[in-house]
Amino acid sequence: MKKLLCTMLFGTALVLGACGGGGDDGASDGSSDNGGGSTDTAASGEEIFQNNCASCHGSDLSGGMGPDLTKVGSRYSADEIANIIKNGRGQMPPQKQVSKEDRQAVASWLAKKK
Repeated sequence: MKKLLCTMLFGTALVLGACGGGGDDGASDGSSDNGGGSTDTAASGEEIFQNNCASCHGSDLSGGMGPDLTKVGSRYSADEIANIIKNGRGQMPPQKQVSKEDRQAVASWLAKKK
């Protein structure tokens, strides 16, 4: 019984740690600071994804611990994806530490994956 409890606690800590935010409050190259166009948003959305989400969803969006996101844009709009990031869904915990701007950047980038 203790072994099962320890395994579950370790697994939960691993999931929460892997899906948690990076603490760098934005893109390291400053590309999101200029309020730029869609290219900047797409680049920062992908960078934010790689830094915060790829550990569960795979760096190529193919999934792993989290579901495959290669065609997520065909199922959900950018607003729906942003809502899932903010509030969680299924096994994915809410990502409250992700700023609204970062959440929108990732959601917009993922919504184009069809």
